[in-house]
Amino acid sequence: MRRARSRRRPAASVAAPVSKGPHSLATPAYALLTQAQVDRVVDTAIELLATSGVVFEPGGEADTLLRGAGCTLSDEGIVTIPETVTRRALETTARSATLWDRNGENPISIDCDHTWFMPGMTCIAVYDEETGEPRPSTRGDLALITRVADKLPHVDGVCIAVKNVEKSNQFGEIDEFACLMENTTKPLEYLCEHPTSLDAVIEMAAALRGSHQALRQKPYFLHLITPLPVNLARIHSDQIITAARAGIPVSVGTLPIGGASSPITLAGCITHALMTDFAAIVLGQLAAEGSFCVGSSDVNFMEPATGAIGSFSQTSVGDMAMCQVRRSLGFPSLTGIGGCSVARRFNQDAVWEISSNMTQMFYNRPATIDYMGSLDQGLTYSLHALLLCDDLAGLLRKMWQGLEISADQMAVDLIREVGPTGNFLAHQHTVDNCRTQVWDSRYFGPNIPLSNTGLADQDLLKRIDADLKEILAELGQPELPPETKAAVSAILNKYSDHAV
Repeated sequence: MRRARSRRRPAASVAAPVSKGPHSLATPAYALLTQAQVDRVVDTAIELLATSGVVFEPGGEADTLLRGAGCTLSDEGIVTIPETVTRRALETTARSATLWDRNGENPISIDCDHTWFMPGMTCIAVYDEETGEPRPSTRGDLALITRVADKLPHVDGVCIAVKNVEKSNQFGEIDEFACLMENTTKPLEYLCEHPTSLDAVIEMAAALRGSHQALRQKPYFLHLITPLPVNLARIHSDQIITAARAGIPVSVGTLPIGGASSPITLAGCITHALMTDFAAIVLGQLAAEGSFCVGSSDVNFMEPATGAIGSFSQTSVGDMAMCQVRRSLGFPSLTGIGGCSVARRFNQDAVWEISSNMTQMFYNRPATIDYMGSLDQGLTYSLHALLLCDDLAGLLRKMWQGLEISADQMAVDLIREVGPTGNFLAHQHTVDNCRTQVWDSRYFGPNIPLSNTGLADQDLLKRIDADLKEILAELGQPELPPETKAAVSAILNKYSDHAV
């Protein structure tokens, strides 16, 4: 079976390469709320931090930093943060960060003007190649997914797509970072449970760069921290402090479930989520003023009929609102919901949901889309889904190029020359421009679906499956330099004795 790419148009007529540059700034992101509504949500979240408060588990350095800033701490860990402290933190937080690849090259800017695509995250199962049934994921699965992601043209960075379930301990999560380093040259996203795991991977990244100062100058990874809604455990506050001081860009976000851990209403859920975001930003600025430590909570909602995560319309509108609120403050919005599905298989339901939420990202414009390939409510990972997401990322980038309004592009002289009775088929202007704004899809034709090609009768899944088989057959490993490999091995050995 030949894959879809083998039947694509001849090279001479292929569409121009899709730029990974910024969004078309002439076409602003969709604004769901009025500015007055945005201000009210922000002001309310700040006021609730000062009155209702947020939990910081006591016993760590966060206590000293918060108390020194004028916050009130109860014995149970409830912290109320004065409005002036929160607003100061929102002013001083960096609005952008730059990540560099393994070689210290090809920077990507985490800001409000770009969207970057990544596979993930932290699924605990994959679909077995023999049976097609979900099974616990392994280090080998993480390595394979990372190598595939390394080869995909629209994947910009790599995060922990799947966990090594057999090593669900401190050593295991440190080794996951090593696995990413070994199998891609692209920049990384990382998250962990243990603060000492963050210490270890900072040590690895510094060894790669040559020093901690060199890592600060060229950060290799974005660190994700995922506390509970309005409740930051000490393991989370310690990581915020460590990363901010080390110059590692930090994204802190909870995963509220409206109707369970947060209010069921859209406005209530986003306000509650912003309280967590703002509390984390405050701590990040108290640890290292001017650091990049931003909030990135993803709002989710309970589906009333089943109690499971669902409610596509509610989640989509909530994500759009969160992106707008952060953008109004100048902050990039991370972990956009695109690329994932609650469907248990890569089937028609998954294709519909992935296509819908990826296309919505054209309007939301988050800084990162990090769930590409995740199915079954984030439990099971699918390489087939990842390939579809990569293709759709190409569509978004083509659309974000926008259009040029100029005499040449409006074809003013040509329209006059042809007049109202002619046609434009044989003109050089048509030849020069006929491919410039076409999405050169791997799996779909110019008349979607492939209605005018030899693949018209082949199901989308079969087209993607054939492509995946060829990718896997050609897959290699981007070897780490020997000195870096030795340093990573030494760090792993140092922490292996403490695995629990």
